[in-house]
Amino acid sequence: MSTLAERAETADGYRPRHTLPLRVELLRQLKRRRTLVMGAILAVLPFVLVVAFAIGGQPGSRNGQVTLMDTATASGANFAAVNLFVSAGFLLVIPVALFCGDTIASEASWSSLRYLLAAPVPRTRLLWSKLAVALGLSLAAMVLLPVVALAVGTAAYGWGPLEIPTGGALSTGTATQRLLVVIAYVFVSQLVTAGLAFWLSTKTDAPLGAVGGAVGLTIVGNVLDAVTALGHWRDFLPAHWQFAWADAVQPQLIWAGMIKGTAISVTYALVLFALAFRGFRRKDIVS
Repeated sequence: MSTLAERAETADGYRPRHTLPLRVELLRQLKRRRTLVMGAILAVLPFVLVVAFAIGGQPGSRNGQVTLMDTATASGANFAAVNLFVSAGFLLVIPVALFCGDTIASEASWSSLRYLLAAPVPRTRLLWSKLAVALGLSLAAMVLLPVVALAVGTAAYGWGPLEIPTGGALSTGTATQRLLVVIAYVFVSQLVTAGLAFWLSTKTDAPLGAVGGAVGLTIVGNVLDAVTALGHWRDFLPAHWQFAWADAVQPQLIWAGMIKGTAISVTYALVLFALAFRGFRRKDIVS
């Protein structure tokens, strides 16, 4: 009876799944200043590194040990890999936390959240649209950096194979495939930050609190991973596997570390996303 009554009160032509289309939400987010600023920062980073290498000279081995950073100027592919290496630990955390943490909390801070729900946009539909766009922008940020770096590095250092610090090289075709694997894994490894930011975004009306909280908790995870006294307990920390993608820039692609890291990251993310959906459905919206 309740279902029939609800249908009777629903306006003709109303379809919950058609509310807040993804293209509308995407356009809204693309036009925001923070999206443009973050895109500009990621696009400028490769140019900053090129200038740094030009001023400081060519990188060299330290104590006889050659690292990925030391091969940065070997080719465009090496330069792209180095950009991912220097940014994966922190810089790429920020756009993920920003896009996922700002999405719901910003609507609440603008007092527009209740009007969206009164449109009416079902709560679950609202969250799915916001989350899908936020994850899409996060992935775009992670693709933008290496693509720009590859173009800038190729212009500065030439197109060539990816030289491996431990010896040997990967052909340009293989190097491109490996870089795609690296980007995919970095994105998956950041799903924990995305989950934290999105969950906090549904709990607070302060966007800065959600973004800052997600970044702060991610930093705490990195600090705990540095505590060797924790032993094997560190294996359950997402931060412990954040650089497992380094196995993709070896002569033989090794999946073990990335598979473990993916399992840990996806598990944490699913729990956090579930908490966000569950809590938001029961939350009183007053802003």
